[in-house]
Amino acid sequence: MNSRRETVLAPANRAFAAFSLSCAFLLNLFPWGPLPLAPDFVALVLVFWSLREPRMIGIGVAFSLGLLMDIHSAALLGERALAYTLLSYGAISLHRRLAWFGVVGRMLHLLPLFVLAQITTLLIRLVLGAEFPGWLYFVPSLAATLLWPPTEWLLLAPQRQPVERDETRPL
Repeated sequence: MNSRRETVLAPANRAFAAFSLSCAFLLNLFPWGPLPLAPDFVALVLVFWSLREPRMIGIGVAFSLGLLMDIHSAALLGERALAYTLLSYGAISLHRRLAWFGVVGRMLHLLPLFVLAQITTLLIRLVLGAEFPGWLYFVPSLAATLLWPPTEWLLLAPQRQPVERDETRPL
């Protein structure tokens, strides 16, 4: 018998998914300033929903959120949209595989996805003539990876159902 207790999750609520993406968008709007540890909250929540509900939150939502982030940051239109689209595609392609791993395994699989999203925006900026910002540019990917366990716990909370024991059922 399995030592850890498995719980059956309720179906994901579309309204809660939209609310969590809206909250992540608002967190990205905060002026974090020179703090290099601030992760891309939209990318983090987008990866979560792309992993858990790939048919509900997919590449189209990722592209739309990327355009909104581009408009907010006054960046080249489509820069973050491309990065979020690649991030969502990577998460969707890994969603069945990651179900077999624990939290640390999922974190190790997601770190390259977050780095890929940052490399995408960095390459676009470098092609357009920007200078390399330094290696601290990739710290938000590490911060997003480290925030994965609390994010997963928080966003799965509404789906957890209390265990109901029924003595008349054999299972």
